[in-house]
Amino acid sequence: MSEERARERGEQPSGRVDEARMAAWQVFLGAHAAIIARIERDLAAAGVIPLTWYDVLIELYEAPDRRLRLHELADAVVLSRSGLTRLVDRLAAAGLLRREPDPADRRGAFAVLTAEGVRALGRAWPVYSRGIDRYFARDLNDEEARAITAALGRVRDAAREP
Repeated sequence: MSEERARERGEQPSGRVDEARMAAWQVFLGAHAAIIARIERDLAAAGVIPLTWYDVLIELYEAPDRRLRLHELADAVVLSRSGLTRLVDRLAAAGLLRREPDPADRRGAFAVLTAEGVRALGRAWPVYSRGIDRYFARDLNDEEARAITAALGRVRDAAREP
């Protein structure tokens, strides 16, 4: 790519990120870390499931028949396969999901949300939604929310391209 075309796209020809985009990256990372830490503390103080558990259970809740193959679940929550396996084991031990063999693939398995998992989501949601509002949403006006949604949506979609 020519240097001129790289600059048009906001890229540095040398492959370095320009100052404005580096600042955006750093603020994004800092905001994400701070918000997640605050929400995690709120969930713990309320005695409900941690955010990582919530993320797995909500993916199952929103899936058809409230079940996903383990590799689909790993992709949905952006965990490594080994990390997800350990987490699924803990969630199964807590009775929040169960493993079912995949009849079409003897090596594969499904994670299936249990009724207790649904109840755990219900107990955690009010705390989680208050955290989203308190630490994120209340500081944005409608225009800013739309701009962030559009920009991060493009970033997410580009990152998912093969």
